[in-house]
Amino acid sequence: MAWRVGWTEAALEDLSATAEYIARDSARYANTFTRNAFTASDTLTEFANRGRMVPEFGDQSIRELLLGSHRMIYQVTTDRVFIIGMVHGARDLAAMWLWEKRTGEREP
Repeated sequence: MAWRVGWTEAALEDLSATAEYIARDSARYANTFTRNAFTASDTLTEFANRGRMVPEFGDQSIRELLLGSHRMIYQVTTDRVFIIGMVHGARDLAAMWLWEKRTGEREP
């Protein structure tokens, strides 16, 4: 089965903010990070459940892929995958999600 993959506005903002931060030191690494994030999300069309379940949420439908020191958080539905966040691994994900009032906001 092939899933359709989309990015939420919040996840794209996370990716943009991360790339801007990395670009302060290296535009090349920022571009590479961004390209790797989109490449990783593309792999979810065939292997949507390949990432591990996000331990902070305890929900089988919310999973993550590790991209270096960052976590790509995504939600799997019957036929779609929604990238819902890009978070540095050192951040407290549960506290951040609560503070920003995020959910599995599917809207791509």
